[in-house]
Amino acid sequence: MDRKISFIGVGPGDPDLLTIKALKKIESADVIFWADSLIPEKIVNFSYVGSEKIKTSGLTLERITSIMIERINEGKTVIRLHDGDPCLYGAVKEQIEILNQNNIETEVIPGVSAFQVAAAYHQAELTIPEITQTIILTRSGGRTGMPEKESLKDLASHKSSLCLYLSARHIKSSQKTLLEFYPPETQVIVGYRVSWDDGWTALIELKDMEKFTLEKGLIRTTIYIISPVINNITNRSKLYDPSYKHLFRNK
Repeated sequence: MDRKISFIGVGPGDPDLLTIKALKKIESADVIFWADSLIPEKIVNFSYVGSEKIKTSGLTLERITSIMIERINEGKTVIRLHDGDPCLYGAVKEQIEILNQNNIETEVIPGVSAFQVAAAYHQAELTIPEITQTIILTRSGGRTGMPEKESLKDLASHKSSLCLYLSARHIKSSQKTLLEFYPPETQVIVGYRVSWDDGWTALIELKDMEKFTLEKGLIRTTIYIISPVINNITNRSKLYDPSYKHLFRNK
């Protein structure tokens, strides 16, 4: 009997962004746990007729894992779907620890994250030579809080490409902090329910971030990408520069 539960990243919403491995797992699973407030039903609908689909938005950690253990002990194939990539704000480690304590193996299958999709929609390269080679993925404090060493002020001081998750409710303080380090005209990609049927992205300036957020009524499922390299075409990569020699091009 297979006593392994797969934690699967299914991307931010578009079924076409599923990995082949994720799709195969969904198609063959007997029991599917899914974060129904964050994952569109069309992704779960790849499952076979008769499979059990369990919504988790209203369940506690203990209830989710207890049902998982029950289904595994019944000989079922069980998977757990997470939006985006499970390693990023996925809350998977606590689930995995409980399952492992019950002698159930686990695996994590990566998925595409919202920042990647939002950047792709705007054909934005977030690492440009001599401007920034760093991408920071973070969030505002809110109810979860942040480690003192990871304050937005400290992270923004790097002036790199900065992706803000879970921060729409705190946009006033976030914009104020960001403006201490980035010019007001810095380009910002805003993404709401990125790649869902009703989702969208927009390109705005940093100085308008709070106003735009309030006008759109954004409070959740929103990502902001603040970067000095968006629409910056003054610096090109050394990799394809005719004067740059490397292992694969000696002439």
